[in-house]
Amino acid sequence: MKMANKVDDYIEKQGSPQREIVQELRGIIIKTLPGVKEEFKMGVPWYGKYYIVALKGHVNLGFSVAGLSNEDKALFEGEGKLMRHIKIRSLNGIDEGKIAELLKLVQSKTTDCKL
Repeated sequence: MKMANKVDDYIEKQGSPQREIVQELRGIIIKTLPGVKEEFKMGVPWYGKYYIVALKGHVNLGFSVAGLSNEDKALFEGEGKLMRHIKIRSLNGIDEGKIAELLKLVQSKTTDCKL
């Protein structure tokens, strides 16, 4: 099965509003980082240094933070040394500009995270 099909299947299995949030985040990642490789690892969609996971009540957009300063890491939730996230609870809670800035920050400043 092709990666896009696995990701599409994952999205379709989600309830609302998680399904719509995941679709929107996927679009933002692909738009912001043209040519990013879409994969399906550990049961969720991955895009290089980023992942999307639908959870009960919200969606996490995860970011590699390996190599970021403590100040930059503070922009994200969680305490992970390699990965942190932001939580999105609704479509209205998606700030495309802010997410694009975070994606670009991580893309430019982090080292590759091998998970």
